[in-house]
Amino acid sequence: MGKSRARRFRRAPRAPAGPAQQRDGERGPEEEAAAELLEKLQHPSAEVREYACASISKLLQQKHVIPAFVQRDVVRCLGPLLMDPSLAVRETAAGALRNLSACGGFDVCDDMVTNDVMTPLVVLLKECSTGLDANQLSPKKCKGMNKNYIEDIANEAINLLWNICECNNTALCIFNKEGCLEAVLHYMKKFATNVDLAISVANCLQAVTEDNPDLLSSFNASAQQILETVMLSPESSMKHLLLRTLIAGTIWNIKDTIPPGSLGSTVNAILKIFSESLAIDAGETIIRMNEAEKNRLKLAVEAETEENMSDTTENCVLCEDDNMEEIPKGKLRRENDISDLLPSDKWELKEVTALLTAQQTALEIIVNMCCSEDPSDDEWEELSSSDESDLFMENSYNEGSGLLLSPLCLSDEVNSAFLNNLIPKKILEKTAFPNSVALDICTHNPSWKPLIKKLNAVQCRALTCLQSILLVSDVDCLGGASALQSLAQHLSQLIFSKTELPTDTEFLEAITSALRALLQTMASKNISQCMTPEQLLALCEAGIQSNNASVRVNVVSILGISGSVLAKGQDTAETLKMIGKFLLEVAMKESSLVVAGEALDALFDVFADGEEAERAALQIKLLPTLKEFQPVFRMRMRKEGKGQYSTDQLCVLDNVKMNLRRFIAYQETLGKTPT
Repeated sequence: MGKSRARRFRRAPRAPAGPAQQRDGERGPEEEAAAELLEKLQHPSAEVREYACASISKLLQQKHVIPAFVQRDVVRCLGPLLMDPSLAVRETAAGALRNLSACGGFDVCDDMVTNDVMTPLVVLLKECSTGLDANQLSPKKCKGMNKNYIEDIANEAINLLWNICECNNTALCIFNKEGCLEAVLHYMKKFATNVDLAISVANCLQAVTEDNPDLLSSFNASAQQILETVMLSPESSMKHLLLRTLIAGTIWNIKDTIPPGSLGSTVNAILKIFSESLAIDAGETIIRMNEAEKNRLKLAVEAETEENMSDTTENCVLCEDDNMEEIPKGKLRRENDISDLLPSDKWELKEVTALLTAQQTALEIIVNMCCSEDPSDDEWEELSSSDESDLFMENSYNEGSGLLLSPLCLSDEVNSAFLNNLIPKKILEKTAFPNSVALDICTHNPSWKPLIKKLNAVQCRALTCLQSILLVSDVDCLGGASALQSLAQHLSQLIFSKTELPTDTEFLEAITSALRALLQTMASKNISQCMTPEQLLALCEAGIQSNNASVRVNVVSILGISGSVLAKGQDTAETLKMIGKFLLEVAMKESSLVVAGEALDALFDVFADGEEAERAALQIKLLPTLKEFQPVFRMRMRKEGKGQYSTDQLCVLDNVKMNLRRFIAYQETLGKTPT
């Protein structure tokens, strides 16, 4: 039976925009709004152009509106405004294009590159980089602080660049050719005073350095020094932790530029940052930050009440003297009031969001560190291949550390750093369900509610991380049989601790992938499994209903692994019958050939050998059923194979087809063997 494949995390793709609805002979409100606003972009008044850009930016966050703007060449209309004489227009134009790239998806980003958005964007980036130190401030104040237009324009432009380069290879080639790296790195020097800009730059850097060997030569000693300075910065805020995590990911992407003698210390520094991030309890942080927000808002209300009362008194006194100018209400300020120094809006929520993003990013990078650099890993499809045993490698074990694992695709020096930073222990902690008190806070606070999705994402990434570590470690390094059994009990508890089995697709894929990898490892070393057949069947019956093919592949594989173990035992024929019937039904009725092939593969393993398996096979009429199904499977492969499945998947399916023929022949010889 096939081994589960370690997966690499890619930067999350943007969701594609929905198709435009055609109307016969009439223009809907979206078309009318688009036409009117795009026309205002040519207005001689900078304020009108700024208003139009801001309005377009807001509308482009609604996916159903995007086609109306794309059809009217919004990119060619907004692109020139990136070099508008008005800095405010430049910023709002860049913001509008940023929203278009983020919400429009791959096709829209391709269209933006085709319409030459990169030409003015590159000019803008370089011009802002040159003027970054000019400290060009707006005469207006924004929320009590002078607005730095250069940095704000740069932030919008960097986010636009990040989105486009992530979706379009031509944009990435332009980034390389035009020497954008130098300008982008110059922005990073502002990390101490503008962490939001630095985080945008770090996100962009992580995207453009992934699988981009042509850029590596640009990372000279000076460039690496900038990254190292940021990565080793002592700032303790969650935003700075996120920044360091993103920079650590960038350094991992360019690890081939690091001298071999320095690789161990560099990776140790990377893992220390990940360890720092994963060590923080997100649930407790949410509770603490939510309380801090309540206290801050309470103090703000009290201060405003006190200020208003003081205003009333002062105004009464001032009115007694007509020669004194009345101070406008609300302008008095108490001495030592530091409210203007605090982040202007929901800083506690932003800190928690930064922490969860840092933890998710760290886990995704660790997954990639555990995986091979095989280009075929680009796809996240779970493949059933019988020749993936090279994923199981040897590594070193730190005595007494328990379940402390290390990825063997790295050197011994790096493995040691992985263990010394207690990364696996912290990953295991993150696989638990989020803190119930924190969840309750988020559930009842609309502005905090989006954190629930982030909490769940961290748990799922931790489970995927666990799967990857299982795939690159041997049993001794996993802590031995007892540690694996404890881990199996932990995963079982995650699945069965609630009254109903989980239905969330992302969680199901993560938990079944981890369980599949664990059961493979345990079965390969004849370690007894802790899940009962009833639990396994319940999980598989729930998982096979999932819309996600990877979940269905996982549960079928899990059942095959467990069935092959049961086939070696005594008095298991009845359970094997249930497993066999389930797998046969999946093989014959499953819409995905990949899942059907995995079900057949599992059947071959379960009924490969043993008296209990032979008895069960006879009772469920396995041989005649497979003989009848064989031409159906062949026909499906001929009709559905080409165009629907990848080359790797077709190779696996060809292997299954060949094994089906061999398995039928083997079953026929069993029937002829004299008893």
